[in-house]
Amino acid sequence: MADWDVRRFAHPDLPQIRQALIDVHDDAYADAMDDEFNQRFPWFVDHWGKNPDFDCVIAYDGETAVAFAYGAPSTPYREWSREHLSPAPDPGQDRTFSFSELAVRTKWRKAGVAELVTRALLEDRDEDLVVLLVDTEHPRVQVMYEGWGFRKVGERRPFPDSPVYAVMLAELPLG
Repeated sequence: MADWDVRRFAHPDLPQIRQALIDVHDDAYADAMDDEFNQRFPWFVDHWGKNPDFDCVIAYDGETAVAFAYGAPSTPYREWSREHLSPAPDPGQDRTFSFSELAVRTKWRKAGVAELVTRALLEDRDEDLVVLLVDTEHPRVQVMYEGWGFRKVGERRPFPDSPVYAVMLAELPLG
């Protein structure tokens, strides 16, 4: 594994890191950027980044941002993943971190940086659970998350033009 420089950022840092997130995403999804849903990524960055509890980790190779992972704590009592759990936790129990996005530039894939930024993002979280969505058209990505301790608990299409996603959940800390 390379000697990555991993840096943590928060809500106030968004103006400083916004373009780096977009650049990594555009590289990671270069073959799918004709999809309007992928083209809206800057909106998602702004949406998540405006959350005062926004948490982001970026891995750098020298001064080049090569991967990132970000998310924010779910709103208590409004954790959308609850609908996929049976029995559902009591309201207010099992606080959840919503892991919104992970992206790795194509040149740096299969080098361990995806797991590195994921674990860096999730280490020391005080939530009980972490939830994320994985495009069901990418089963290898789902298997990757399963290897890190996530399990599929359902499927969801959060936007009319989005893919169908596998809802994946893990207990924190990750094993």
